[in-house]
Amino acid sequence: MRGVLALAALLAFSPLLAGCGLQPMYAGGGNAAVAQGLAAVDVPSIPGRAGWLMRNALTDRLGVAGAAAPRYRLDVRLDDSLEGLGVLGDDTISRERRILRARYQLVDITSDEILLDATDGADAGIDVVSSEYATIAAEQKALENLALEVADRMVTRVALTLRAREKGQSSE
Repeated sequence: MRGVLALAALLAFSPLLAGCGLQPMYAGGGNAAVAQGLAAVDVPSIPGRAGWLMRNALTDRLGVAGAAAPRYRLDVRLDDSLEGLGVLGDDTISRERRILRARYQLVDITSDEILLDATDGADAGIDVVSSEYATIAAEQKALENLALEVADRMVTRVALTLRAREKGQSSE
């Protein structure tokens, strides 16, 4: 009986879902306008180890549809910090927090128009153990993971911006 009710509800609401305007962002695969727009984003070098990791993560995600002539530039400034959280009775730190914040702008190269000005970030907790090597390795791994996470967020926002721009241009 529940299955029949669920099916009836699905059939009743399916016309509403079709009319809400939801559509896949990457409809059309690598030939989609959003994918082609992402492939046309150039990421200049970003200073520091965090910048190197971030640029690699961004270029991996942006270039999925292949290479294209640059139409956009993604300017990125990073703030990478490490702070002690847990302090033991002997004033040693037992836990750290690594924070990676990115301030970025998507710029149309032809007009120098800023299409997106945003900030994204993430943080990770790190246990400080008796082995200094293990702690340093954990700090570096946290930075690698944070760069991937922040890059994912940035690419999503850039894709949404390019999709909105494409819709705006196609409706004119």
